[in-house]
Amino acid sequence: MKQEPPARTIPLDRDEEAAWRAIARAVLVVPKTLDADLLAGCGLSLAEYIVLVNLSEAPGGPMRMNELAAQSTLSASGVTRLVERMERQGLVVREQAAGDGRGMTAALTEEGLERLHEAYPYALASVRTNVIDHLDGLDLATLAKAVGSFATAGPEPGPRRRARRTAA
Repeated sequence: MKQEPPARTIPLDRDEEAAWRAIARAVLVVPKTLDADLLAGCGLSLAEYIVLVNLSEAPGGPMRMNELAAQSTLSASGVTRLVERMERQGLVVREQAAGDGRGMTAALTEEGLERLHEAYPYALASVRTNVIDHLDGLDLATLAKAVGSFATAGPEPGPRRRARRTAA
C-alpha cells in the first residue's frame, strides 16, 4: 500500500505558483537592474556598493572578510578579489585581524565613504523605481518579515559538495 507523499511535495496552487515564480524572477532580475543602474550612474557595481554599505555600517570599524562575504552574499574568494580591487582604488584598506594572524579585515576609507555617498542617490532611485514603486498597497513590514524569513536561511551543502570537500 502506497503512502501519501509528504506535505512538502503537494503541488503548488495557482497563487502559490505565481508567487514563487515572481520571487524567483525578481531574485534574478532586480540585482542585474540595480547593478546596471549603479554602473551607469556612478561607476560602482552592485557588489562594490554592498561592500561599501556593509563596511559603513560595521560596528567598531573593520569587518572580518568572512563576515563581509556572508553579509554581501559573495563567496569568500569572490569578496577577497573584490576587496583587493577596491583597495587598489583606495576605497577600502585590508589588515591582519587583531589577535589573529590568519584572519583579514577590511575597513572603509574616507574615499570609500565619499564614493558611497555619491552612489547612494543612484541606488535609492533604482530601488524605488524597480522595487518599492511596485509594492504600493502592500503591508511592507509583513512582506519584509516574510521574505526575510527565507532569505536569511543559507543552504546546507549538498552531498556532492560535502563529498568534494572531504575528498580534497
